[in-house]
Amino acid sequence: MQAQPKNLWSRITSAFRHKVTYAGAAFTLAMLLVGAAAVLSANNLLFLILAAMVATLLVSGLVSRLSLAGLELDFFLPEHVTARRSFGGRVRVRNTKALLPSFSMHLSGATGSVLSTVYFPVIPGHAVFDETVEVCFARRGIYRESGFQFSTAFPFGFLERHAEVTLRRDVLVYPSIEPQPGFDDLLATVRGDFDSQVRGRGSDFYRIRPYESFESARHVDWKATAHTGALQVREFAREQDRLLEIFFDLNVPHARLAWFEQAIDACAFLVWNIASRGGRVLFRTQEFEVSIPEMGDVYSVLKYLATVTPALGRPPIAPLDDESCQVVLSATPTEPLVEAGWLQARILGPDAPPFSDAPLTFPSMPRVLG
Repeated sequence: MQAQPKNLWSRITSAFRHKVTYAGAAFTLAMLLVGAAAVLSANNLLFLILAAMVATLLVSGLVSRLSLAGLELDFFLPEHVTARRSFGGRVRVRNTKALLPSFSMHLSGATGSVLSTVYFPVIPGHAVFDETVEVCFARRGIYRESGFQFSTAFPFGFLERHAEVTLRRDVLVYPSIEPQPGFDDLLATVRGDFDSQVRGRGSDFYRIRPYESFESARHVDWKATAHTGALQVREFAREQDRLLEIFFDLNVPHARLAWFEQAIDACAFLVWNIASRGGRVLFRTQEFEVSIPEMGDVYSVLKYLATVTPALGRPPIAPLDDESCQVVLSATPTEPLVEAGWLQARILGPDAPPFSDAPLTFPSMPRVLG
């Protein structure tokens, strides 16, 4: 019951679009003292000073209100935006007022640190300003309208008034593809499984190329290595690259929502890194399926992961390719997953690395973790 007055007070204070600065508080106190002195002494000069101070305060509020009026905002962002990565964007501010300029404008994010604060000393009437800004979205998802605000303390700094502005278009933010603790080790392990069953499957010689990490030493060409001074390996032609099949289980209870977000980042990280190296990836959930590069590209997966939500109660699905390299991210106990056919998969649950604090060590087949 004690929370109700606090909520009511928060609603009342949030209705005001300005706050009194320290200079404004000092000026108001001085005005009250002058008013009290004028009443007690009946001095006409003090009444004139009081009237000038009241007029100054009113003019300050009027001018700041006019400065904020008629401002429009638009963003020009890269086509693909990921969470928790700072990138350069371009912000365009337009003053639609015919004659009145706007002075001392600060543009910032209204919720969270999405946009670094940008300062405009003056924006003339009918003027359009373009500024390069640093933008960073903290979470995946769709960022819709009314997410930014202009603020100004012009002309005297007594009041800091702010006004929310409308973003003209929605911004779809992908999950983070940045490496998090344990993700690099997970990628190295998956690539080791993936590459060990892809390299050298064919019998026709294709080319000699530089050695890559985690490759088998049996394909090293020692003559080419001695000639170039760097490790060189023989690569053989193969009919088809092996497939990495990733199953992201959406059957996640409410208590595991934090893990759900981590798992989304892990999926995005794996798909991004494997696909960017030319690997074939089949990404699946109970409601979505795409094969890279046959059915789409890596951005098809990232767009889906940007807005995906848990689907409680959905049973796991069976793998499509028994010969694929399989990775399962699931909060479901391992028994239903094994019964569904994920016998050869690396099953990464909430209690398995990289989502737990346990050391990141992966056992050999069968690879069922957590």
